[in-house]
Amino acid sequence: MSFLPDTALQDLKDLLGPKGFSMESDVLAAHNAEARGKFEGHAEIILFPASTEEVAKAVAICAAHNIAVVPQGGNTGRCGGAVADDKQVLINLKRMNRVIEIDARDFTATVEAGAILQNIQEAAEKQDLLFPLSLGAEGTCQIGGNLATNAGGLNVIRYGNARDLCLGLEVVLPDGSVWNGLSKLRKDNTGYDLRDLFIGAEGTLGIITKATLKLFAQPKHVATAWVAVPTPECALDLLALARRHTGDAIAAFELISKFAHDLSVTYLKGLTRPLATKTDWHVLIELTSSRPNDDLETLLVDLLGQAVEIGLASDATLAQSEAQRENLWAIREGIPEAQGFEGGSIKHDVSVPISKVPDLLKRGMAAADALIPGIRPCPFGHVGDGNIHFNFTQPATMDKERYLAEWQSLNSVIHDIVTELGGSISAEHGIGQLKRDELAHYASIEKLKLLRAIKDAIDPDGRLNPGKIV
Repeated sequence: MSFLPDTALQDLKDLLGPKGFSMESDVLAAHNAEARGKFEGHAEIILFPASTEEVAKAVAICAAHNIAVVPQGGNTGRCGGAVADDKQVLINLKRMNRVIEIDARDFTATVEAGAILQNIQEAAEKQDLLFPLSLGAEGTCQIGGNLATNAGGLNVIRYGNARDLCLGLEVVLPDGSVWNGLSKLRKDNTGYDLRDLFIGAEGTLGIITKATLKLFAQPKHVATAWVAVPTPECALDLLALARRHTGDAIAAFELISKFAHDLSVTYLKGLTRPLATKTDWHVLIELTSSRPNDDLETLLVDLLGQAVEIGLASDATLAQSEAQRENLWAIREGIPEAQGFEGGSIKHDVSVPISKVPDLLKRGMAAADALIPGIRPCPFGHVGDGNIHFNFTQPATMDKERYLAEWQSLNSVIHDIVTELGGSISAEHGIGQLKRDELAHYASIEKLKLLRAIKDAIDPDGRLNPGKIV
């Protein structure tokens, strides 16, 4: 191996043992592949440490030889943030997958970074507790990656992003030393908040190895409805009404366009249309409560009755069983998969102030059609927190490759509008390689200076996940 000195390679093998590394082509191929297919890794070696000590020593060995390392979790990212080249060592934490402790008094979970998100959810549920971070890849994504990208998901409106759900971290630094900030404290004003520095940093400042997470009371009641709304403006007015009417019971509030809805129910096996009513926009709303006597169904029926009466909704259906609830959620969560049946899609993970969502949709769809006539908008997402997955499917008569060649042009059009509306070009997927140059374009000079200063201070040699974010 040309880039890795024999002494370094032998030190890594001695440290990790035969289960702790691989140079096999089939193993590397799986970890060099990128979820969206826009980037391809070329790592020639991948490490699978089994403990924080092994991560720290492996990083120290690489640092001694000035070799860059790229941390990787479940490899479900959307922005090329866990892709290594042929002169970088890939470090995957899947062997560090323990749920170390569920503390029912502190309402915390202490976990290793390689723990699968769904496994954390299930461990909490066994103690009648809830870890509310929930996203489509939860069966394969690792919590370290979720924290490294400050993942959002379906329940942000009530519980916040990954950053809001984390109390403490353990992190391996670029020289192989370990910062132990694995705290359960809810209040700690002793200097700069180092935890938040590493959350969302995509492994460019340190490798998260453990985390202490917030847990909540397990919901005892759930009420879910699919609602036909005339316009995005009506969806926002419905959200405001729901907040006033239900207090803190709203767990999710999703906006789905007609095109996105139709793709799911047309192409995904076993899904049924929730409503006979034809509408350009749909809302999926879910209420939850941990209070045993709450009657959420009555609360939701009353809310929807008011909405129909004042013209915010034209029709609605309430899930009467878990199977019906699962059907509603499968329509929403299946949209990205269903889009593939109609050809190429160009995707945007953006956020704007909630009140600006209708402006984003109206201006964005008009600008996209002016750029590529016949383009088919497929917007959907977490309107309750202003995060819209503003996807666009290729025109029915356009060649896929010619359409995908317009990716950067369409990005620029949409991101210009997002910026003008006071929004963000990355709501929950991170920056990685995909949006690195766009961050440099849209961010203020002051922000870029601070980002670079932080990177240079903690990783002056640029050995941790180089080429990502800055």
